[in-house]
Amino acid sequence: MKDARLHGVYAITDPVLCGEYLIDKVLAAIQGGIRILQYRNKQASRATQLEEARKLLSLCQQHGVLFIVNDDVALASKVNADGVHLGQQDRTLLEARQQLGNEKIIGISCNNRFDYALTAQQEGANYIAFGRFYSSMTKPQAPQAETGLLQRAEHELQIPVVAIGGISPDNGRNLIKAGADMLAVIHGIFGQADVQLAAQRYAELFQD
Repeated sequence: MKDARLHGVYAITDPVLCGEYLIDKVLAAIQGGIRILQYRNKQASRATQLEEARKLLSLCQQHGVLFIVNDDVALASKVNADGVHLGQQDRTLLEARQQLGNEKIIGISCNNRFDYALTAQQEGANYIAFGRFYSSMTKPQAPQAETGLLQRAEHELQIPVVAIGGISPDNGRNLIKAGADMLAVIHGIFGQADVQLAAQRYAELFQD
């Protein structure tokens, strides 16, 4: 049975796009209908990361949105985030689980490799992410993923799947139809003049 909380628009913060308006922009995205927020800021000092993560967690808790920390198990543990998202080069899932405990959410990037997804599920990941599906401004060199991965996941995985990489309100519907439970978005939300409206356009894809 898939975790019902892991469904819908999965927004990822960007230090350049959000800048000093991080909290305002995240609030606008929440008002637009995002269900999961991932905090991603590798450039900031530890003190700034802690301050921003705590503020975002509080905001997410007020609105029933899951708060995930990118790559940083120690930070996720320190602020008591809902979970952490790990890439293939980061701490192992088993180490993260040991540190965070069984109640926390752990997501794993699987690029375009179904074997990575099977391993992640086996090791106890709560969700996996495939991508990039379209040309991405954040990770232009990321390997190309095909929608067949989502269709296969629908049949072979018991955990939710995130699609990421260049996803727009126009191409996102196809990924949901193929089997994506969540759409991860950075520029499509935080790079737009009206963040709330942008988030809303993605959220509407899940209402069809």
